[in-house]
Amino acid sequence: MIRLYVTPDLAPAVAIAPTPEQSRYLTGVMRLTQGDDILVFNGRDGEWRATITEFTKRGVVLTSGEQVRSQSLGPDLDLIVALVKKSRVETIVEKAAELGVRRIRPTMTRRTNVEKVRLDRLDAIAMEAAEQTGRLDVPVVDDPEKLDVILDGWDPTRRLMFCDETGGAPAMAALQAAGPGPWAILIGPEGGFAPEERERLRSLPFTTAVSLGPRILRADTAAIAAMTLWQAAVGDWEREVADARSPIRPSAPLSPATFPPI
Repeated sequence: MIRLYVTPDLAPAVAIAPTPEQSRYLTGVMRLTQGDDILVFNGRDGEWRATITEFTKRGVVLTSGEQVRSQSLGPDLDLIVALVKKSRVETIVEKAAELGVRRIRPTMTRRTNVEKVRLDRLDAIAMEAAEQTGRLDVPVVDDPEKLDVILDGWDPTRRLMFCDETGGAPAMAALQAAGPGPWAILIGPEGGFAPEERERLRSLPFTTAVSLGPRILRADTAAIAAMTLWQAAVGDWEREVADARSPIRPSAPLSPATFPPI
């Protein structure tokens, strides 16, 4: 069943007006008609079955029916990633949403060569990935900040998985030893961290420096590898496997395919 992320509060018999792009997707791509059902979620009120009840000049109108899943959140995991080329940042955001990250924090380091990012496009990519994967929330994509600013305002109760290309403890063993709880993963730029950044990161009491193996990885590959290792070691994969047995899982191509223009 098709899933859409919507913004209104959800309750029985609520009228929902999807965006024009979502309406075109439902009618022009998926060929849905009046009376057809989809699933909708807003990140607050769980997942609801909704029926196409009206066609207007601006698109379709949905009416919510019953709730099919109550609201839940994935693991408390942030991804802090140095800005890289546009296509690679977009891949990182998409995979972060698929792998359960709750918050994505673009950052600028000493060796970051990219300083601008299209947040509206990244938000759209995160939303589509959330629809596709069946999660009930959409990860937040923050405005880019300098790494020093992020570290200056750090909550010490959140552990930091520092993926250091110069070496560190094997990731799985280090994560399992540190245990669950709020975490963040830090991925550096293509040129790596500057020596002074690495020194500061390793000195912080909440940092766990890890190695992602014997090869130097590109930023997008490193992010995917790190998120996978974190989920396998201390994440929610065991619970997600159980949830996958639920009959309420998406089984069709999802979401409006229209992103903001490049």
